[in-house]
Amino acid sequence: MSYPPMPLQLETARLTLRPWTESDVDAHRELVAERGDGMPSIEHNRRMIEDQRAASALTGIALLAVIRRDVGDFIGYCGLTVGRASVDEPEIAYELFRRVHRQGYATEGASAVLDAAIATGRKRLWSTVRPWNAPSFRVLDKLGFKRDHVSTDDRGELVWLTRSLS
Repeated sequence: MSYPPMPLQLETARLTLRPWTESDVDAHRELVAERGDGMPSIEHNRRMIEDQRAASALTGIALLAVIRRDVGDFIGYCGLTVGRASVDEPEIAYELFRRVHRQGYATEGASAVLDAAIATGRKRLWSTVRPWNAPSFRVLDKLGFKRDHVSTDDRGELVWLTRSLS
């Protein structure tokens, strides 16, 4: 099935979600480093952003940089990705700096992405979350996602959640 592309710029009351730019590279490297796996190189990060742009051109969905409108700073990303799912039923994904957690930004950004997914005509979204990630479970619960199943990969358990869009 063919879907219209999702908008690559989304606005909420407090956030702008937009395509990645060169100015996002350093902040995104810091965000990745916050995971505890070390700081990626500038070149590795640039390739990741280029891969995101290329994937978006092919799939019509995208992970977008999240910018606070009042401050203008990069605070993370949110969007749709094939990830562990498919173009027809993509994954919603988000990651924000810990310093902005518990302020409703993930829910606000993910709600805008959910609306964008509905507008493309898709019928269902997935999300995958590690069992320890209680904040992500709270966001997904607010968005109406329900647990579907649990799988295991090389990093341990992975909880799959889904939400019907129809």
